Amino acid sequence: MKLLHLGDLHLGRSLGDFDLLGDQRYILDKIVEIAEKRQVDAVLIAGDVYDRPVPGEGAVRLLDYFLNRLAGLGVRVLMISGNHDSDERLNFGSSFFEARGIYIAAKYQGELYHRQIDGINFYLLPFVKASQVRHFFPEAEIESYDQAVKVILQQAGIDPGACNVLVAHQFVAGSGLMPELAGSESAAVQQVGLVEQIGADNFAPFAYTALGHIHRPQQAGRENVRYAGSPLKYSLGECSDAKSVPLIALDESGRASIELLPLKPRRDLRHLTGRLEQLLSRENVQDTDDYIYVTLTDEEPLDNAMGIIQGYYPHAVKLDYRNSRTLAMEKEDVFQAAELRSFDDLVGDFYRLVYGQDISEEEMAVMQEIGVKAGVRDEAR
Repeated sequence: MKLLHLGDLHLGRSLGDFDLLGDQRYILDKIVEIAEKRQVDAVLIAGDVYDRPVPGEGAVRLLDYFLNRLAGLGVRVLMISGNHDSDERLNFGSSFFEARGIYIAAKYQGELYHRQIDGINFYLLPFVKASQVRHFFPEAEIESYDQAVKVILQQAGIDPGACNVLVAHQFVAGSGLMPELAGSESAAVQQVGLVEQIGADNFAPFAYTALGHIHRPQQAGRENVRYAGSPLKYSLGECSDAKSVPLIALDESGRASIELLPLKPRRDLRHLTGRLEQLLSRENVQDTDDYIYVTLTDEEPLDNAMGIIQGYYPHAVKLDYRNSRTLAMEKEDVFQAAELRSFDDLVGDFYRLVYGQDISEEEMAVMQEIGVKAGVRDEAR
C-alpha cells in the first residue's frame, strides 16, 4: 500500500495582506498529481486542516474541492483535527463521508478511532489535551500529555504484530530532543513546550506514525515517526525550508519505506537583506512574483521604502530594518526577557497561543507540578 502524508494545510491562511487560497489550491493540485502518478492508495492528513476554528467560505470550498479530486481517483483519505480546527465543524458529516472512502476523526470520545483498510490497521488520534483524556479515564495516572497518549494507546488494544499506522497531531520528541521549530511556531513553544512533549517511544507498535503540528519536515526520534511539515511556507522562519510530502510504501511484512517528494509552490517565500540600492540593482532583482520579506541595512529610514520595493516585488509582505540602531535596541535578548517572567505567565501565554483560551486552574496545577519535576519551576511557597 502507498500512502501520502500531509499535515498543517492551514487552509484560509493569509501572509501579511495576501490571501493564500490560490497558492493553496495550486499546491493541492500538485499533490493530487503526485497521488495519481504514483498510484497512491490513501492520503493521511494530520491536522490543522483549517487555519482557524471558524474557516472562511473559500477555505471550506477548497477542502471540498481537494477531497472530491482524491475521491474521484479512488484515493482514500484519513484525516484528523489539529489545535487550529474546530472538532465539531470538521467532524460534520464524517459518517456519511466514509461511504466515499473519507475517514475523519475530529473529536476524541474515549476510544482511539480505528479502521482496517486492505489488511492495514489505521488509527486516528485527533489533537487532545491531558484534561480531556482524564475525563474518560479518571482512575488512570495522567499528569502529562505523554501519560495521556500512553493511556489512549494502551486502552486501544493494538496488536504489535499487525501492520499499524497512526495519524496524530501532537508535540512529539525523540530521545530527549525537541523538534526543530519553524517560524510559524512561537518562541513560547520553545520555552514551555516540554510540558506538552510526548516521547516517540509511544509509537513503537506502528509501522508509520504520521504527525502534524510542526511546520518543518523532519523525523521525530524514529525514522518512521515523521512530521510532514506544512506544504507551503507560512512565515519568515520557513524561508530556507525545503517543503516536501512523504510517500510511504508498506510492504507485505508491514515495513515502511519513506521517500520525500519535493513540493514546488506557485510563489516562493524569500528573505532579502541588504541596502535598498543593492537589493534593487539590476543583477539582484529576480523571481519578482515571489513573496518577499525585506530587511534593510541602511542606517537611516528611507521614505516610501515599501512602496519602492513593491514596484519591483508586488508581493512584498513586510519590511524591517537591521542596522546599528536596531542592534542596540536588541541588546536585551528576548529569551533573557522571558527568564524574568514567571513559569505560570509563560505557560498561560503558551496555552492561549495554542488553544485560543485561558488555561483552567486544574490544568495550570498539572503544569506547575510537571514544571517542578522537570526543574523549570520552584516549589510553590
